[in-house]
Amino acid sequence: MSTFSVPPIHPKGWPFVAGFFVIAVMLGFVWGPLFWIGLILTLWCAYFFRDPARTTPVDPWLVTSPADGLVVQVGMRKPPPELGVDLEPRCCIGIFMNVFDVHVNRTPVAGTITRRLYHAGKFLNASLDKASDENERMSWAVRPHGYAEEVFLVQIAGLVARRIVPFVGVGSSVEAGERVGLIRFGSRCDIYLPPGLIPRVLVGQRCIAGETVLADGAATYPARSGRVS
Repeated sequence: MSTFSVPPIHPKGWPFVAGFFVIAVMLGFVWGPLFWIGLILTLWCAYFFRDPARTTPVDPWLVTSPADGLVVQVGMRKPPPELGVDLEPRCCIGIFMNVFDVHVNRTPVAGTITRRLYHAGKFLNASLDKASDENERMSWAVRPHGYAEEVFLVQIAGLVARRIVPFVGVGSSVEAGERVGLIRFGSRCDIYLPPGLIPRVLVGQRCIAGETVLADGAATYPARSGRVS
């Protein structure tokens, strides 16, 4: 028998929900029907900041998705320069979050946060590849328990997003799937895999933060292929 439960709202979202509701009440004093429009927007805001629980596999070799969303890129890309100008291109998995996706982001591996670097930039549509280079972003380096090389997570602000909110700092020890940050109102996450890891997802595939496996360092089988049907 299936059960339905309403996911909690992340604490960072409550000021926005309250603000939307206050505006709805004020609009209602101007004209009654505007209150209902404001109330609908308030409910959407609460929905946007939802923070459902996730079941993350405990395995030091797995890299799991940091975000809910659509895979829009799987390919070689040079990491952001703030992470190290001498870094070689790595396999990058880009996940686009629309305004209806959960926007609480999670660490892809268990390990230690070694770097967290902010870069000011533009607010292009986050589904575009050039958004990875030109948009506002927060770059994280995680030294995992299962790999010699760091895993990079880059939170990228989008067309509507205007703020990236981190939850943990440099030196923090994190578990796989632990909440590390939030991007408000539409965005993208790029994950740069350690050299030698083969991606296990395809462009067009939907991911669930903390649950979808992006790569498996213990696997020896080749990269997957897929089809749209």
